[in-house]
Amino acid sequence: MSSTVETRRVSGRIDQPPRRFSFNPRQSGIYVAFVLIVALFTVLTGGTMLQPENISNIIVQNSYVLILAIGMILIIIAGHIDLSAGSVVAVTGAVSAVLMVNLNMPWLLALLVTLVVGALIGAWQGYWIAYFGIPAFIVTLAGMLVFRALTLTVLGNQGIGPFPDPIRTLSNGFTDGYLGNVGLGPLGGADIVSLLVGVLVVAGIALSQWRTRRGRQHYLQEVDPLPVFLLKIGGSGVVVLAVVVQLARFKNIPWVLVLLAALVLFYSLLTTRAVFGRRIYAIGGNLQAATLSGVKVKSVVFWIFVNMGVLSALAGVIFAGRLNQAGPTAGTSFELDAIAAAFIGGAAVQGGVGKVVGAITGGLIMAVINNGMSLIGAPSEQVMLVKGLVLLAAVAYDIWTKRRATR
Repeated sequence: MSSTVETRRVSGRIDQPPRRFSFNPRQSGIYVAFVLIVALFTVLTGGTMLQPENISNIIVQNSYVLILAIGMILIIIAGHIDLSAGSVVAVTGAVSAVLMVNLNMPWLLALLVTLVVGALIGAWQGYWIAYFGIPAFIVTLAGMLVFRALTLTVLGNQGIGPFPDPIRTLSNGFTDGYLGNVGLGPLGGADIVSLLVGVLVVAGIALSQWRTRRGRQHYLQEVDPLPVFLLKIGGSGVVVLAVVVQLARFKNIPWVLVLLAALVLFYSLLTTRAVFGRRIYAIGGNLQAATLSGVKVKSVVFWIFVNMGVLSALAGVIFAGRLNQAGPTAGTSFELDAIAAAFIGGAAVQGGVGKVVGAITGGLIMAVINNGMSLIGAPSEQVMLVKGLVLLAAVAYDIWTKRRATR
């Protein structure tokens, strides 16, 4: 009997009862919640939420927080936290302003120098955390104060601007229409190139998910039945194409969305395909086991904080370019929004769990709440109340599902 089962395992087949539907509440719940929140505010705003201009505004106005969320999710997966991200956004934005405006440095060179400054800031904090052993909470709390003070010192308590046109285009601009528009019936017209980009994105998502499914089947892991799998891919494809169509109907795809998509793709591959990404999960999942397995824990922790510094610098330049000046109050509470995005997106408080796409989804949930409540005229205190309750509910949901799985 056992030899028969073993033969089936070797041949890649194993008898299992067919499943009609699969739903992992920890992994899929965030996406269901996102759809429900968008639907709720669409009804409350009379459809304004899904208008092309509003969708574009949501993406452009929250791009810097989404960039921070990518770096923050890596740090949280490793079991750490970064409270200085907002202050680093401010000081690097100030540095870029001094270089581009006061010193008239070419914008591309100034951007590279600013990213290097962000890397050095990350290396400074990463050293104290990884090699000196000071908890990340303390180091980054100190950094929050130090880099805010440096911002005030650099700017002299006043704003510096305006920024060069390429920086403003990256922050606020849109891709040009290259092949003209195509008619979409009652929706009007949309840029052909933007629509083709949307089709390519959907095709990439489908191919990636198909390869993941085949890999799980190869290792005899449980997968969804093919009809359910195709339904999920079709649903995500419809959502992506709907967003692209709406963006194409307004002013085409924002350049900052192109940048954000490239970052999401790169860091998703880093966390799922690269050895470095697997080591981050190993450290957050079980530090002692990772150490005994030969993972260079100090080096990995050091580099994820360097990475956070670079992404904070990039967010700082984009935010300053959007406002067309670097101000002393820039980045205020950005770190809290990034942390909230990571936890709402499925990161575990203890570390070891989380996805880049989940963090982006969590950031979009916060963005939709901000935008939706602004559209219905809700006061700021109600917005903060709802965001706080959503964060609390997300963490409570994560803990509840974890306890339920261990029973």
